[in-house]
Amino acid sequence: MNHWIIVPVVLPAILASVMVLSMRNELTLQRIFSVTGALAVLGITIGLGMQAASGQIQVYELGNWPAPFGIVLVLDRLSALMAMLTAFLAVAVLLYAMGTGWDTRGKHFHPLMHFQLMGIFGAFLTGDAFNLFVFFEVLLIASYGLMIHAGGTMRLRAGLQYVVYNLLGSTLFLFALGTLYGVTGTLNMADLAVRIGEIPADEAGLVRVGAILLLLVFSIKAALLPLHFWLPETYARAPAPVAALFAIMTKVGAYAIIRVFTLIFGPDLSATASLIGPVVNVAALLTLTVGMIGILGAQNLGRLAAFAAIASMGTLLIAVAGFTPEATSAALYYTMHSTLGGALLFMTVDLVREYRGAWAGSLLPGPRMAHHGMIATLFFGAAIATAGLPPLSGFVGKLIVLDALRDAPQAALIWAVVLGTSLIAVLGFAQAGSTVFWKPAPVGAPAPEPQEGTTAPSGLPQASTHPAPALAFSVVFGLLFAVAGLAALAGPVTGYLAQTSAQLFAPDAYITAVMAAL
Repeated sequence: MNHWIIVPVVLPAILASVMVLSMRNELTLQRIFSVTGALAVLGITIGLGMQAASGQIQVYELGNWPAPFGIVLVLDRLSALMAMLTAFLAVAVLLYAMGTGWDTRGKHFHPLMHFQLMGIFGAFLTGDAFNLFVFFEVLLIASYGLMIHAGGTMRLRAGLQYVVYNLLGSTLFLFALGTLYGVTGTLNMADLAVRIGEIPADEAGLVRVGAILLLLVFSIKAALLPLHFWLPETYARAPAPVAALFAIMTKVGAYAIIRVFTLIFGPDLSATASLIGPVVNVAALLTLTVGMIGILGAQNLGRLAAFAAIASMGTLLIAVAGFTPEATSAALYYTMHSTLGGALLFMTVDLVREYRGAWAGSLLPGPRMAHHGMIATLFFGAAIATAGLPPLSGFVGKLIVLDALRDAPQAALIWAVVLGTSLIAVLGFAQAGSTVFWKPAPVGAPAPEPQEGTTAPSGLPQASTHPAPALAFSVVFGLLFAVAGLAALAGPVTGYLAQTSAQLFAPDAYITAVMAAL
């Protein structure tokens, strides 16, 4: 077995435990261990990605117990891609937190961040549906701790709302797993695919119930309308590095939809084929519309970025709903773009908040801020990427999505919604950017009341001091260059993603690799 497969799960867990037990009051040591560990995981995931690029599916059996009796981790093209994307984002988030001083606002930022990474990597690599639930719970616990990092009444309230919605999703997840286990007697994904495929369509009522429940669970994680209510306030109130990491969190829901509904409930399964795609498509179109309208109507930059995250999930899930190799390949490209672009936008919004003083993220005319030109450039780049304008990867991503769905039953509606909402996004970002960067405050205008979350709690360093502004700006510009690079390398990237999608829609190789020991 390839023991490197489990390292992205185990290493963050070990690092988090060591930092909690031995470095609670040693921020410098926490930073060294945290960043070194994240860089090590990035290197490991790149190595795993190179192995997966060969097309071989590798299985890691915990305790040498073969599937379906034991827990397995599975490395294929999709899981390797998502692991690399997560590791890259983790390094950027940790460096940004250090550069802005966000990690000084509490003692447990770095341990919580690594527990969060453990859950994300586990969710992407697991081959067992119950352990997908377990890793979802690890995500929930760690993300709640990160959500309320630095304190504040409004942040605590948003965090409580976030937990309640996700606990509802966890409850539904248990119901779904119980239903499927009662029907099939297994929760290993490969074994589920075999056993569900053997059930006649006229006897598959409980299978359909389990599939719908799983779709509801993953839709909550992915903030799909009408299950998106937790996201705007949560992302708007979250600390900036946490919100940037959350850019990959919603992708866990999208990943789970892709994985489960190509492997277990594949598009050729008659019991569920006519249920999932149409439902996801309608909900995704509404999600995109609501997200873009939210950008236009946002009253502060935090909510603008949060609604942009909702809109990006709408576009991504429109492609997912096609459930064809071409549409899934487009969805994966847009996943990469929206993860990097979302993190770029949240970090840029944080820079505006910190350097704008009392005006913070409010969409009110204010004084010229420090580093005005650089921050304006970053906001302009993030807006272009999010709205889907050339030359950045948002434009390429939307073009690929529209091309993949040109023969879909509702192609005209999809094209109209995607293009129309892009125009709305342009108007929303233009309105926000012109107010923040081009309109000076009237002479003698009083400063607005400081917004909660823009200053640190008493006794802790202020983030606005920016201990290492060069590091913070380097990270954000690095993300901007990554978004540009994703557009420049669209050819080879989409080639890899096409092979990834083809592997997903030929699940026999996955099933054979996992069940080979029997």
